[in-house]
Amino acid sequence: MSDIFSPVTLGDLQLANRIIMAPMTRDRAGPGDVPTPIMAEYYRQRAGAGLIVTEGTQPSRAGKGYWRTPGIHSEEQVEGWRAVADAVHGEGGKIVLQIMHVGRAAVQANKDADAETVAPSAIPCPDPIPGPTGVPEATAMPRALETDEIPGVIAEYVQAAENARRAGIDGVELHCASGYLPMQFLSSNSNQRTDRYGGSAENRVRFAVETLKAMADAIGPGRVGFRICPGIGLNGMADADPAETYAALLKAVDGLGLAYVHLIHIPNEGFDSLELVRANWSGPVIENNGLTLDKAKAVLAEGKADAVSFGYLFVGNPDLVDRFRDGAPLAKADRKGFYTGEGDDNRGYTDYPNYK
Repeated sequence: MSDIFSPVTLGDLQLANRIIMAPMTRDRAGPGDVPTPIMAEYYRQRAGAGLIVTEGTQPSRAGKGYWRTPGIHSEEQVEGWRAVADAVHGEGGKIVLQIMHVGRAAVQANKDADAETVAPSAIPCPDPIPGPTGVPEATAMPRALETDEIPGVIAEYVQAAENARRAGIDGVELHCASGYLPMQFLSSNSNQRTDRYGGSAENRVRFAVETLKAMADAIGPGRVGFRICPGIGLNGMADADPAETYAALLKAVDGLGLAYVHLIHIPNEGFDSLELVRANWSGPVIENNGLTLDKAKAVLAEGKADAVSFGYLFVGNPDLVDRFRDGAPLAKADRKGFYTGEGDDNRGYTDYPNYK
């Protein structure tokens, strides 16, 4: 039985409590996709979390798909993240960078004009994505990656992980959910390849497995986690047998000594994804999706997960851990400020007060 406020170790990450801040896109990066001072303040305010997982951060220009998301592939971006890391560490917190290559889930107007959109197969994402004005637009037609190009894409992830560590970030999380590049390889409908990265579940998991191995070799496995959501349909995902696919993925990386798997736990027909994880993965588990404090405590007390993550609640409650501990009321976040401050980046971002 684990108490939500008790310390926990995830790989090489020693956390003061089991309350994790989930990754959330907030669209506040500056020119050149550089993290801004206001981003450093936003994360500093929430450093009471046992661990902060940052918003999705592109490892390359091709990996960007949304407006004003930050990168980790230029020196200016590294320095911007250094300010974020310093701010969080100054409050005694821990932070990992979520690395997110969107693959086909991209609007060209959100990217540099000469930045490509690539994917496992030349099949566009069917779901519109907001463009620079916030209005949803049709996604770009992706170019299918050649087999001999894939090691170069994996190398971009490795460089991103090394850059994150150079910036003082404590570790990285590979985004394998939400219909982005790793999940595009995992899912049978978006991966129509006939080489060793397509076809069987063992082949379709190969890209994610090789990426996790390479990142672990570069910065140490205990500083690398990954996020999954078996069965999610976001951004056009539809796997013929997600239970088979994710069992193959989990088994393939179980012996690497990775820090954690971060599960977005949604209902699935025919299987429970948390049970699937527990049956095929022996490492630490972070449970996510619509948790309340009572539900989170129950998950931990029953030994189903080692830590629990919250997204929405951290938006309006920078002091969420204190509020949970003291039984204080929770503030409601203003959805209008999730992705823009309507002319003021601070609005709906860093202007939520602590309850004390």
